[in-house]
Amino acid sequence: MSLHPKFILTSDGHLRFGMVHLHRELIEPGEQCIGGGFYRFDIISNRLILEHASYDYGAPQWDNVTRLIIPRDYAGLRPVYLLSEWNNEVIDLTSTHTVTYE
Repeated sequence: MSLHPKFILTSDGHLRFGMVHLHRELIEPGEQCIGGGFYRFDIISNRLILEHASYDYGAPQWDNVTRLIIPRDYAGLRPVYLLSEWNNEVIDLTSTHTVTYE
């Protein structure tokens, strides 16, 4: 089984990223995962593209958090969620959430 670039969203708004087999490998003790998916970088437009859904946890429940906490390593990249790859419908998460890089 190969590693894939996956992310999770926790109930307190943390976005956690990693090259893992399963989304659950990204969860720390005591955390509640409220969705996840895959990520990739669009360096030309400085975007952190989040897309799809976790097979175990489903799509990220963006409406359940108001603040997104992203690792400092990703500062400068604008997080967006790609709703559909067929019509390129995108949610700019900086317009719907307070985003901090820690």
